[in-house]
Amino acid sequence: MMPKKNIKVLILNIVLCLISLKATAQLNLIPYPNNIQVHEDTLKVREFRVAYQLDLKNEFEELQRLMKKWNVDVVESKSKDANVELKIDNKTTKEVGEEGYKLNIDDKKILITASMPKGVFYGIQTLIQLIIPSENNDVAFPSVSISDKPAFEWRAFMLDESRHFKGKEVVFGLLDQMSKLKMNVFHWHLTDDQGWRIEIKKYPLLTKIGSKRKNTQVNGVKSHRRTGMPHSGFYTQEEIKEVIAYANKKHITIIPEIEMPGHASAAIASYPWLGTLDKPIEVPVTFGILPNIYNVSNNRVYQFIEDVLQEVIELFPGKIIHIGGDEVKYDQWENSMEIKKYMEKNDLKSYADIQIAFTNKVSNFIENKGYRMMGWNDILGENLHHWNKHETKEKNNQKLAENTIIHFWKGSRDLMLSALSKGHDVVNSQHNYTYLDYSLNYLSLEKAYKFNPIPKDIDEHLESQIIGLGCQMWGEWIPKTEDLYGQVFPRLAAYSEVGWTQSEQKDFTRFQNNLKIVKNNWQHTTYFNQNTQNPNYIEVTFLVDMNSSSYFEDVEGGNETLSISGTFINPKLDTKEYWYADSVILTDYDYDGIYTGTKLVPKNKPLEFILLKSSNGSWKNHTKIIGDISCDSVGEDNNYKVEIGEKALRIFLKAGSCLNLSD
Repeated sequence: MMPKKNIKVLILNIVLCLISLKATAQLNLIPYPNNIQVHEDTLKVREFRVAYQLDLKNEFEELQRLMKKWNVDVVESKSKDANVELKIDNKTTKEVGEEGYKLNIDDKKILITASMPKGVFYGIQTLIQLIIPSENNDVAFPSVSISDKPAFEWRAFMLDESRHFKGKEVVFGLLDQMSKLKMNVFHWHLTDDQGWRIEIKKYPLLTKIGSKRKNTQVNGVKSHRRTGMPHSGFYTQEEIKEVIAYANKKHITIIPEIEMPGHASAAIASYPWLGTLDKPIEVPVTFGILPNIYNVSNNRVYQFIEDVLQEVIELFPGKIIHIGGDEVKYDQWENSMEIKKYMEKNDLKSYADIQIAFTNKVSNFIENKGYRMMGWNDILGENLHHWNKHETKEKNNQKLAENTIIHFWKGSRDLMLSALSKGHDVVNSQHNYTYLDYSLNYLSLEKAYKFNPIPKDIDEHLESQIIGLGCQMWGEWIPKTEDLYGQVFPRLAAYSEVGWTQSEQKDFTRFQNNLKIVKNNWQHTTYFNQNTQNPNYIEVTFLVDMNSSSYFEDVEGGNETLSISGTFINPKLDTKEYWYADSVILTDYDYDGIYTGTKLVPKNKPLEFILLKSSNGSWKNHTKIIGDISCDSVGEDNNYKVEIGEKALRIFLKAGSCLNLSD
């Protein structure tokens, strides 16, 4: 029998544990604070009497706005009876930095202290999440002591409006949601092949022509189907200013992206002399990687770019301009005598050198204006895609400007380390972990949450150069606003915690529980999407073993994309259709030689597919790396063919071998 003294100790421990569980159960916070203590007291209030400094007027108004939902009056108070105090204290900088805050709640008062207004703003967001509904129109708060600051300074969400224009009201709503999750950078992708979305007064045709297309592709980049309807839209400069002013109140910096020298079809359609071919084209109605690029040997093109950037710089106060620079196909340069002469004159040994030299020229202009340039990691001159088959790293004799911020989206750990070793700051947006256009089956909530912007075993002195992460919502396949929200939420909440909460403090189980509260806030709004699975579809998981394969080295180095492409029978139309976008992209970032990917496919229908090693997972210019005609399950065109039934299926592929199927 247990001694009485031990029984008392056990009972006391159980009681304390239950009290602790009760207290922490109330703390449904996203992103989760890095340092938090929960006390026993509770504060009940019916009115907020707020004392604040003059430079916190915006934060006071934010608190007023947020508490309206709870029918709590928020009034100014300069007397000692204030029950809420918002305070700037420079002494907190050492502890919580410029974005952090300290939140203390006892049974009498709420105190939010920070070194900067944005820290107070973030403290308010945490305070709102702590609300416990009470009786008699009161609200209650648990007694807590929080000292909190972000893990990364760059916590970004990107919206691509070139492919599908959404409008400022949608942007306002997204900025609201970002601010609640303490995300601080809105990356605005405003120009691309399929649309130019920002007014440039010196070049009015950019919006008169470039913002409109006659039709839009649906059902993937290989599809011949179209909507049959035109698509258009752009932001006036006054509307841009309005959005920026709104974001400033949320302490969100807007970074505009103006694509160059590729992804430039809309601009070239507006002013054909911008293009290497110098021929009229229309704004494309199809997606994918298109060939149209600027003629960088033409001084008039540089003048155009500087004129555009000057107007952009005058609009955006964020001190960083994103110039894209990704997926530039060099074919038009290779076939241009004008470009060849330009290379000889400027001692440029490769087409990658042309792009680097062009980018540096743009960077110099941007830096002379007191701004900093940012671009996708293609601008380093590495051959990420292999469609530019003549390019090798050894040929390049140009070095990218060191002050450039590298937006890393594709490639191996070694490529990122190379960028860091050259002195560049890096934003890690590795596509397998951060592209919100990827399905929830491929990029699950858990996979998004477990993304770490800092690669494993990186030298400690390089860690500080990885300034954060971005999650990207590419717009090709989200024509409707509800399509956008279905892809963004709830994964945006996962990325907010990746950016804010220290990796050692993260806990996916806790996050899932806390997400229930956040989802409740979204449930009766347009941001909530049930994301229920169509009962007529089942999930197929592909597992590809590349070990011992002669192709493994190329894939391992991040130079090639490994993907599953194929066709399925559309159950509604009973027609064969290509899979969406880039098909099933198999991970090329963290692996042990086994690559995985999933896809929802119609039940009780044949499925044809092929494993490709290629620059972009396309059917063209690819290498087929599994099986041969001796395999039993090979259909037309040597594609694998599988009959899909009622149950989820796992398809195991060994490079060079036949299929192995299992339920």
